[in-house]
Formats: sequence, structure tokens, C-alpha cells
Amino acid sequence: MTNSSSQLPDADLDVVVIGGAGHVGLPLSLAFAAAGLRVGISDLAEAALETIRRGQMPFLEAGADALLTQVLKTGRLELSSSAEMLGRADQVVVVVGTPIDEFLNPSMTVFERAVEQMAPHLRPGALVVLRSTVYPGTTEYIAEALATRCCDLDVVFCPERIAEGHAVEELSSLPQIVGSDDETAGDRAEALFRHLTPQIIRASTKEAELSKLFTNAWRYIKFAAANQFFEIAHEAGVDYSNVLRAIKTDYPRAKDLPSPGLAAGPCLLKDTMQLAAFTSDHFQIGQSAMQVNEGLPAYIVSAMERRYGSLRGRKIGLLGMAFKAESDDIRSSLSYKLRKLLRWTGAEVLCTDPYVSDPRLLPLERVVAEAEILVVGVPHRAYIDAKLGDRELIDIWGALGEIRL
Repeated sequence: MTNSSSQLPDADLDVVVIGGAGHVGLPLSLAFAAAGLRVGISDLAEAALETIRRGQMPFLEAGADALLTQVLKTGRLELSSSAEMLGRADQVVVVVGTPIDEFLNPSMTVFERAVEQMAPHLRPGALVVLRSTVYPGTTEYIAEALATRCCDLDVVFCPERIAEGHAVEELSSLPQIVGSDDETAGDRAEALFRHLTPQIIRASTKEAELSKLFTNAWRYIKFAAANQFFEIAHEAGVDYSNVLRAIKTDYPRAKDLPSPGLAAGPCLLKDTMQLAAFTSDHFQIGQSAMQVNEGLPAYIVSAMERRYGSLRGRKIGLLGMAFKAESDDIRSSLSYKLRKLLRWTGAEVLCTDPYVSDPRLLPLERVVAEAEILVVGVPHRAYIDAKLGDRELIDIWGALGEIRL
């Protein structure tokens, strides 16, 4: 399929963000608009688009509510569920990541579908920026796939590296990696992102792809090391809070050792497994990290059974269901896995979270009043000052004081 510039409207938008109503795309869209660009958000999530039009964020993001209000007043933000919007800009940012299938291998189906949907609408010579984490070689694959379906395009990979919940601040404070195998395409992408940050790091597409995957895998491996250390100390009957203090107090070479906790989220496991699929030796250290982190809920349940005996019929309160503190995002949250394992023991599990919208969740006060044992699933700040009474407490994070299991 070939595009013709005569079939397309004038480029009255500076950039269109595909998937622009989500956790990655929306903060980016707001930041571009705040920088003075005319921004189009293209997303199939009609409910999210309606929420944004009303001036409300569809999820928690520090500073984004005020920024959305500010940007809507400028008229520089336009929202649509139609792919035809792509033909109104010479720059398109694609916020579509590579998921993993049931075999923990990367699935390219989502990109094949995205290419088919984008190709008829892209302008000749458009810059296409891939933004979400992708399997190594995906940028080259997308460039070739688009080239066979439409006009010549510049395709680059410019990964997001923000911590969810802190995007508004980090989009301007962190360096931006620009991965391109063509100098002109790289220059165009650099010019686009200089609207947000002055520091640009140039790389090839595959270098940029691996940089993003290595970053997430490194964090995941660090969490696994922390969790494995905790399990070793716990099985030895040693107070890991004291161990951690001994290691980290005024000792700079250990300052990056995290506390133990349920390491999850929409990227860490997925990206580690993408590296395992990419490498010829299957990335043993990454697979071991997955076993440790994904196995922690089962370790907690087993330890509870050793401590309390049978959990059948006991009421257990689970505090926090998001995948991390001060977030409403439940994607890949291990709290839900912990709930399932506790239920398999026959326990009655009462769940609560101050941010997550889920009709199955209960108010914190009711959970505290009815549960015999409280388990901190996510260390939300709300629990630190909460009145938990004299309930038995499981807190592997150490968020409420000492690490307890």
C-alpha cells in the first residue's frame, strides 16, 4: 500500500502519540504539549479518552493533574480513537511494547497488527518513534515492514526510562536515548526530544533496545538478590533488619542494596524474559531472578504456615494490591498471587488498597478490625501511620518498622 501526500490533510499537528492515553503515552503527550507542541493522542481506549477530555487523569501520576488542566486550556491537545489522526503529523510516537506469550517468549503479534493499522495513514517521510520496550531487532523489523507497505519513513527507537508515577518530573530531568541507524533520522528524533530534555545520548537501534532491556533486568536482578538474602537470613533464624543495617550503615558500596519485597510490575519480569529469549545461553541469572522474585509469595505463605500452623479458616488481611507503593497500577502485581496462594491454604483473605479501584477490596478499617493476621503487600505510606492495633503483622518490606515474617 502506498500513501500519497495528496490524500492526506495538512500537517496541523506537530506529533501524534499512538497509545497516548496510557501510563507511558499520556505523560509524554502532556509534556510535549506543555513544551508548546500541538499534540494528538490516538488511543482505542474510549473511556480513558473521555476521562482526559473532562480534565481528569485516568491513573495516578504525580503532577499530571495540574499539567493536564494547564494543557487543555491551551488547545494544543487533541484526542481521537481514529487512526486517521496519524496523517496530520510528520512525527509519530508509538507507545506499544513487546508482550511475552504463555511460554515467556516475546510476541510480535502486537507489532504486526500495529504496522497494518498505521501504514495506510502515515505521511510520506514521517518520523516514527518507537517508545516502549521492545525485543532487540524490533526497530529494524518495523522499519522494513512499513517500507513494504507505504512510503519511505524514518524509524527510530527512543525508550522511555521514567519510574511510573514520576514521569512529569523525569521526562525533563533524565537523559533521552536516541537509537537510530540513520544519522538524519537520529537528528530528527533528537530535535523532537530536545523539547523535553537537553541531554541526548545517541546509539544504534539495537544498542538502544538492549540498553532499555539491561536497565530493567538489572533492577530485577538487584531485587532478586535482596529477596534471596532475606530468605537465607530468615531460614537461618537471623534478624534480617539487623543484617541490612550492618551492611548499609555509612557504607557507600552497599547503598544500592534494596530492602526485600514483592518485585513486580508491567516491565521487570517481561523484559528479563525477553533477554532470556534473545541470548543463546538463555540468560541463567535472569531466569534465577525470576524464580526468586516470583517465588517470594509462596515463600511467605510457607513461612506463615510454619509459624502459625494451618491457615485454614483464619482471616488474613492483605494491605496493598498495586504493584508498587503510591500507585493504582495492578499490572503484574504479586499481591494478587499472594492472595491466591493464601486462599489455596483455606484462609479467608480480606484485601484493601487506598488507590486501587476494585469492588472486591474493603476499607482498611474493616480489614484491620476483622483480620487475625495482617500482611503488608505494598508499603503504601497510608499504612505507616495507620492504627493496626495488636494484630499479628507480616512485613517483609520493613515499611512499618522491622522486617517481620
